[in-house]
Amino acid sequence: MALRLLTSVAKSTALRANARSFSIVTTEVVTSHTDKWMQDKSKKSPMELINEVPPIKVDGRIAVCEGDHNPSLGHPIEFICLDLDAPAICKYCGLRYVQDHGAHHH
Repeated sequence: MALRLLTSVAKSTALRANARSFSIVTTEVVTSHTDKWMQDKSKKSPMELINEVPPIKVDGRIAVCEGDHNPSLGHPIEFICLDLDAPAICKYCGLRYVQDHGAHHH
């Protein structure tokens, strides 16, 4: 019984060590990819591209952002309060939303 317990603990420790190694490799790959991508100054960054999109006018006080109409390309639904005068920004994709004060409610 004790041997089985020790074997189980040893296996779970080995799996955790492998998981740590995987996350370190993943971080290194992402970092080197991002560094390589940012070196090319001829392309705009994602932040620059999203800032070129004008704020989206919304009737009402709440905007609903999915990032894209295709669920496989979007992000989790975010409900964004538009009570402030400044554009509200989606935390996932950076799209900006403002309340359309000129909209007529019937």
